Amino acid sequence: MPWLALPFADKHRKLKLWNKYRVSNIPSLIFIDAATGKVVCRNGLLVIRDDPEGLEFPWGPKPFSEVVAGPLLRNNGQSVDSASLEGSHVGVYFSAHWCPPCRSLTRVLVESYRKIKEAGQKFEIVFVSADRSEDSFKQYFSEMPWLAVPYSDEARRSRLNRLYGIQGIPTLIVLDPKGDVITRQGRVEVLNDIECREFPWHPKPVLELTDSNAVQLNEGPCLVLFVDSEDDGESEAAKQLIQPIAEKIIAKYKAKDEEAPLLFFVAGEDDMTDSLRDYTNLPEAAPLLTILDMSARAKYVMDVEEITPEIVETF
Repeated sequence: MPWLALPFADKHRKLKLWNKYRVSNIPSLIFIDAATGKVVCRNGLLVIRDDPEGLEFPWGPKPFSEVVAGPLLRNNGQSVDSASLEGSHVGVYFSAHWCPPCRSLTRVLVESYRKIKEAGQKFEIVFVSADRSEDSFKQYFSEMPWLAVPYSDEARRSRLNRLYGIQGIPTLIVLDPKGDVITRQGRVEVLNDIECREFPWHPKPVLELTDSNAVQLNEGPCLVLFVDSEDDGESEAAKQLIQPIAEKIIAKYKAKDEEAPLLFFVAGEDDMTDSLRDYTNLPEAAPLLTILDMSARAKYVMDVEEITPEIVETF
């Protein structure tokens, strides 16, 4: 390699970088503006595949409207210009027929799409296929009532993957009418809000840990407050306790145009929570305040009689 490297023995700095950029698999190549420290592109592997000569260097992010520009398809073969998306909330749906979780989500998403449209909301979805053949794409797309990037336009599909740093499917990115990201967790939101009452799913500072959003525990360090939720009000009280602290941390990093270094959850009593406690070898106590860092296989535990805002903030 003709470039620089961290010393092999410097495990602390390596771990900090893995966590800062939420790297979940390798190889992973992330481009950063050294002057500001901001991420230029999370999906550098696609960049060097698509632009091996570096003609588009420094590969900075472009607006969604520019990257998606061109004809989009309906499943009846009709072509629609991407300009028709202007003024609408847009879901950018990365999915493939060969992926069982994708097919399961698509069935739910079709119903969500119809409910949102029937409620009079301006909403469109753009399917970005990861299918392995055009026939598979056509078969899968025939089940979808929304738009798609033509399968033959591999360059545009790749640019959209690069724009959002897609590392796995299914992924649903929800954009506001200006093309800015509202949430990258559209999959979780759709599954948790079957009636679409909270559309367009602006992120909540504190989430209740469920089967559908537990995957987020793998995305970086997470503060999890375990409570005995046989009392329905206890989970809500725990959220209210954490929320001001979560909001303060999120706002601090948003001001720097950075993602917060923690996600925040409240976990009740159910089979999934029991499995998480077993997997991470946590004590059975409740309330139990923890920070879990799955990628580092690390945990930090605060086992006290009463959790107060001061204890949470200090922790």
